[in-house]
Amino acid sequence: MKYKRILLKLSGEALAGEKKTGFSEEEIRRVAAEVKKVTDLGTEVAVVIGGGNFWRGRTSGDMDRVKADQIGMLATVMNCVYAADFFRIAGISCRVMAPYEIGDIAEKFVRDKADRYLKKGRVVFFAGGTGHPYFSTDMATVLRAVEIKADIILSAKAIDGVYDKDPKVYPDAVKYDELKMSELVDQKLGVIDLASAVLALENKMPMLLFGLNEENSILRAISGEKIGTVVTAD
Repeated sequence: MKYKRILLKLSGEALAGEKKTGFSEEEIRRVAAEVKKVTDLGTEVAVVIGGGNFWRGRTSGDMDRVKADQIGMLATVMNCVYAADFFRIAGISCRVMAPYEIGDIAEKFVRDKADRYLKKGRVVFFAGGTGHPYFSTDMATVLRAVEIKADIILSAKAIDGVYDKDPKVYPDAVKYDELKMSELVDQKLGVIDLASAVLALENKMPMLLFGLNEENSILRAISGEKIGTVVTAD
């Protein structure tokens, strides 16, 4: 395998499948089976899941932004607890960690403890974002990846890479095979929020953005196959 330790970012919308909201049991079972193949090969896997299949805080109208973001954090906790149980069914030992302890639902994130879990072959879900409003799950993804010293962020989305403009709106949109993180920042391409991209750039954290729905996409990504868009850490 090309990577020893990865942080896998799953979009909530991608896990919702064709319904675009809630949970798709078929989709999460497929992802769990694929991650099992990855862990069986010895790759250490941490996971962050967005909350967009339940809540879009930034489009909540007149609602207070702090409260809206808190609801979004809880949506990510639900997604992680749900996904972790299907990973368990697939034969994967998991832990769910959050910036704050949530009874017996999620333990408080401690970097050294997360590192020990990963070295033991357990998949660690990082739920609850950063624990603070005004920061997206993109920021939580980059922050945790830097903290656990992941080799790369694998960002599995409903779209198969980075384009120069929205391919859903513009049929002539051009896909990038490779891109520098500095170019992603300068061009404000929007695949991750700007603050998160800057943090990744400052800490030289590369990313691979690819389509979750492609067959064996996660396994192909950690094997170094050319799929999606590689965002180099320069």
